[in-house]
Amino acid sequence: MTHFLRAQDMPIWLAARPWLDVRSNDEHTLISYRMGQALLRLHPEVDASVVLPAILMHDVGWKKFPPELLAAAVGPNATHPELQRAHEIEGVKIASEAFARLAIPGLQSETILAIIDGHDTRKTAISREDALMKDADKLWRFTAHGVTTIGGWFDTPPRKTLAMLESFVLPSLLTDAGRTMAQALIAEGIASAFMTDLLHIEVPT
Repeated sequence: MTHFLRAQDMPIWLAARPWLDVRSNDEHTLISYRMGQALLRLHPEVDASVVLPAILMHDVGWKKFPPELLAAAVGPNATHPELQRAHEIEGVKIASEAFARLAIPGLQSETILAIIDGHDTRKTAISREDALMKDADKLWRFTAHGVTTIGGWFDTPPRKTLAMLESFVLPSLLTDAGRTMAQALIAEGIASAFMTDLLHIEVPT
């Protein structure tokens, strides 16, 4: 196998991918999927057949809106926060149509759609599967790809971006495993952000 997607999830990825070519959502989705797999290894009692398809489809609704507005929908100073709810509504429509077309035997489509519908705006989890999906989604923000992407949205350097994530996103994670993973990523990000300065400190003479 040359990738990490489960065979049963590949049709869902292929259906989602045309909707994810905005705001780096295709890359975000794949990284979140991998984060979801890591969380599932720590929570074997949670149903992967719900969590992973939900991750693949959770952000398809963003493509329904003008790209120039997307960065304004998120962050502590969002000017279009209503788009967070709007993209969930559109995402449910797109995912529902895709699931009906794919007709995957045994797919828990209604359960997955309920998770997509509220994955950003609903602050509490309706199930263990919802909690892992939400944390996998947010964990992307702490990765190098996430820090670079978010820094581009808000024109902030890595140090400031990481500080923002630590203040506003870390407290919203719902699982101990998610919080631990986020803190490890923050530690790596801060070390990288300060690496050049620390490696070039002059020894006092």
